[in-house]
Amino acid sequence: MKTDAGKHQLRAALVGSGMISLYHLRAWQAAGVPVVAVCDVDSAKAEARAKEFEIDRVYNDPAAMFADGGFDLVDIATSVQAHAPMTRMAADHGVHVMLQKPMTETVAEAEALIADVGDRVRFMIHENYRFRPHYMTVRNWIDQGLIGDVRHIGIVCRGQGLCSRDGQEPFLVERQPYLRGFKRNLVFETMIHHLDVLRAIAGPLKVVAARLNRLAVGLPGEDTASILMVGADGLIATADGCICAPGYPDLHGDRLEVIGTTGTIVMDYNTVSIVGDDSSTVTVDLLGRYQECFDIAVANFVAGVANGTPFETDRLDNLETLRLMESVYRAAGVEIA
Repeated sequence: MKTDAGKHQLRAALVGSGMISLYHLRAWQAAGVPVVAVCDVDSAKAEARAKEFEIDRVYNDPAAMFADGGFDLVDIATSVQAHAPMTRMAADHGVHVMLQKPMTETVAEAEALIADVGDRVRFMIHENYRFRPHYMTVRNWIDQGLIGDVRHIGIVCRGQGLCSRDGQEPFLVERQPYLRGFKRNLVFETMIHHLDVLRAIAGPLKVVAARLNRLAVGLPGEDTASILMVGADGLIATADGCICAPGYPDLHGDRLEVIGTTGTIVMDYNTVSIVGDDSSTVTVDLLGRYQECFDIAVANFVAGVANGTPFETDRLDNLETLRLMESVYRAAGVEIA
């Protein structure tokens, strides 16, 4: 695929005006790319976001937005059910795609989507967890050779977002009502990020065993998971999550330990350090720097389209994360439709 995108000012459109769109739009501003159109089936949401960011064109029909054109890039930040049709529509109009994770609900759907789009347009997945500042600190230290070669890695995710609250709905259900009927929860919705981080650090992984559980009452999706994986040269990776863990924050926090040939890095919520070296400790302002990972992801997409360079989270790379996530369910005995 050839593109002349670098010869003129790139322009973008946004599909989906939910909570997360705020951070997407700020990232487009930071990248210096004007967003010229916003679309959401909920007109009020689209109009509110457009007004907030002084965007003139507002739609509740994506087909109409694509027909009117005037943009080179589209940021698809909709619910997962709309990802494939929106991406196909963009490709049919020659518009490059940045698609919110997860790509699709199943690997089979993702493979079909990738085949349909082909090389007609550039296609990146907005998987930004690996770009969060505490994880970037870990990755940078590894790249600098501070612990040698990675030999063992484990990640833990804890939160109380699905714990009952004295007759009120759990925090995460109040925030994300679709969880009331969501049959795949923790691994599909949250720990897919952690699996992607493990891949970014340790390379290709294969699931050996997995167990899922439901601690919350009345919800169909799992909220607890333990996963065992293997990588190259005997590397072992583990991922353990629970978002129904009393006493933890409503929004989960993470702990990561990476054992190398010459040292060990521990990331505990917002601190990163090398074990045995107290002077190495770095504290990251996670709330104050929350926007950063969105900025990096969008900047990577824009540079890739403008310069013809690879995306770090290209659709083919992200497909491997999706495959890893789906293999967790299979290992736990859950059928994938």
